[in-house]
Amino acid sequence: MKALIIVEEQVDFCEGGSLAVNGGVEVVKKTTEFLTENAGNYDLILATRDWHEPDNSNGGHISDSPDYVDTWPTHCVQGTPGAEYHPNLDTGFIQVHIIKGMGRSDYSGFQGVDLESGKSLDDILKVNGISQLDIIGIAEDHCVRATAIDGLDLGYKVRVFKDLTTPVTPGTGALEEVASKGGLII
Repeated sequence: MKALIIVEEQVDFCEGGSLAVNGGVEVVKKTTEFLTENAGNYDLILATRDWHEPDNSNGGHISDSPDYVDTWPTHCVQGTPGAEYHPNLDTGFIQVHIIKGMGRSDYSGFQGVDLESGKSLDDILKVNGISQLDIIGIAEDHCVRATAIDGLDLGYKVRVFKDLTTPVTPGTGALEEVASKGGLII
C-alpha cells in the first residue's frame, strides 16, 4: 500500500511568505497538477504543516537573529495566515493533516501528529498498511529530507520526486543523502 506525503506547502514557505523558499509557489502549482492526475494511485494522502506556538522560540527554532541553518525567522505560527496551506494547493485530496513543531524545532513529518486524532504519522501509516511513501514539498534540504530519512529508518520504501520539491539552499546534497540511505529519487 502506498501513501503520498505533501511536506509543508504553506504560505510562509512560498514567495511572499516570512520564510519564502525560491520556487515554492511553482512546487505548489505542480503538486495540485500531480494530485489531479495521480491521486487515485495512492491509498492515503497526507500533508504536514509547521504549526509553531505563538510568543515563544519553539525550542530555539525561531530567533530574532536567525542563522538560517538551525534558527529561523518567525514562520508558520498557529492561527496566522502564514501557517495555512498555500491557496494554490488543492487540499480536497488530503485525507490526513499532520502538524509539527509545537514548542520545538521539528523537521521530520514523523515528529508530528494528526491534527484531529493526535496520532503519530508512523501510527497512521501502520494502521493503514502503508509500506511505500512518495514524498514531495518544501523544503527539499530540510523537512523533505528529514521526513524521507526518518521514513527509511522506520523501514518504509521511500521515493522523493525531485521536480516536486525545492530547496532553501541549492546544492546541499540532501537528495543524494536520501539516495545513499536507500531512497529512490524520481
